[in-house]
Amino acid sequence: MTRSEPIRNDYPEQQLAPGSEPTTPEAKKTLHRAILGSALGNAVEWFDYGVYGYLTIYMAVNFFGSEAGDGGLGVTLTLATLALSFLVRPLGGIILGPLGDKVGRQKVMVLTVLMMTLATGAIGLLPTLSTVGVLAPILLLVCRLVQGFSAGGEYGGAAVYMAESAPDRRRGFLGSFLEFGTTVGFMLAAVVCTTLITLVGDQGMEDGWWRLPFLLTIPLGLTALWIRTRLGEAPVFTEASQHAETTRSPLRHVLVNNWRQILVLAGFVVLLNVAFYLILGYMPTYLSGQLGHSTAQGNWMLVAIMALMLVAIPPMGALSDRIGRKPLLLVAAVGYMLLSVPSIMLLGTPSLLLQFVGLAVLGILLVILVSSVSSTLPALFPTYVRYSGFAIGYNFSTAFFAGPSQTVANQLIETTGNQLVPGWYMAIAGLIGFISILCMRETSQATLRGEELPGVPESLGAPKPIYVEQNREDAEARRASYQA
Repeated sequence: MTRSEPIRNDYPEQQLAPGSEPTTPEAKKTLHRAILGSALGNAVEWFDYGVYGYLTIYMAVNFFGSEAGDGGLGVTLTLATLALSFLVRPLGGIILGPLGDKVGRQKVMVLTVLMMTLATGAIGLLPTLSTVGVLAPILLLVCRLVQGFSAGGEYGGAAVYMAESAPDRRRGFLGSFLEFGTTVGFMLAAVVCTTLITLVGDQGMEDGWWRLPFLLTIPLGLTALWIRTRLGEAPVFTEASQHAETTRSPLRHVLVNNWRQILVLAGFVVLLNVAFYLILGYMPTYLSGQLGHSTAQGNWMLVAIMALMLVAIPPMGALSDRIGRKPLLLVAAVGYMLLSVPSIMLLGTPSLLLQFVGLAVLGILLVILVSSVSSTLPALFPTYVRYSGFAIGYNFSTAFFAGPSQTVANQLIETTGNQLVPGWYMAIAGLIGFISILCMRETSQATLRGEELPGVPESLGAPKPIYVEQNREDAEARRASYQA
């Protein structure tokens, strides 16, 4: 494993080992900027997905000729366009992941947020079916394909960059802000879309106000782009580059040597993103199009749930640093297996309180998942193929299992008439995720440095508190050796 030119590191305090706590004001400022740059770009990506989910019915009317209030074919085609964009995410992962392992995480993060901003903003300018006919849905699909390609490198890059920038002891807490940004993006989408719907009504949204949320992505994305251009490279990756712990062929290397970790990650992502997309992406359409609830009422309930999630995500991330990632993740997986169907049943009741309880249960389980995911998944791979392994496993799983979940669920409901389909979908995903989590090492407080897999090998299977302590002791010893 060699590199012709080491990656330059602008990170201060190079005398400290990567994974150490910053001790000077400048080092702390740099760490905070890394967190903000990762989280804000991720928020832009998920703002777009949130907007598309909240405006699905209006997009169906304008691009696929759906009748207002129809939850059938037009909505399915609109969701299918989103699902097709997921199919190019693996291509983005295959290209952008290895590129990030060769030229650096920061450069690829700049590219992904630029592509994402341009593609999403362009949707707000597209002509509709009544103006240009069949060209309208084709142009919509093109924009979503570009967005999907960029997303193939965005989340993996942001998660890896944040994990490699954070101190070992606080990786769960600081990494949780990536998902904090994700939730902020979805929540902002909900607030903007629901406020617009309340102010202009369904007819106003169909007549053109649906464009505004997409156009708002442009200033948000440019802000994220400006911050990311000012970031240095992640310290862990810089160290690996300087010590020739990188490879010229990360794609081949990860597929040959780390395919087991890719499968484990992919299995976990089935649970993560099926839950994420069905709860935060599909629920607005499900509540209004399938259950007949008020659009604004359902949306505001989700806003309240996401506000509670924002409060809980950082403390839950900090908890994963203390007790380990696996205990929390296993609780969430079991929760989805047992509680998904009952929660969906509550959504179909006439009681607003019971509907809120159903959403809250699903939201709490989602918080447990997302609060430690950005510190868990990058730690499944060694540094020299971390971006590649993450991007490939995450995006293939998302494209073929989680991404189409909204389309499949909506069509299964239309075909079978069973409104509990989303619950059964999440329960099955919970079982797949449970098996995958057992196959992970415990990596809380483990160092991400070097060519070995992070975490003690004995931590496969059931979690034990001693594994976190062993990871901490090993990381401290290696940092002390570096400074000596």
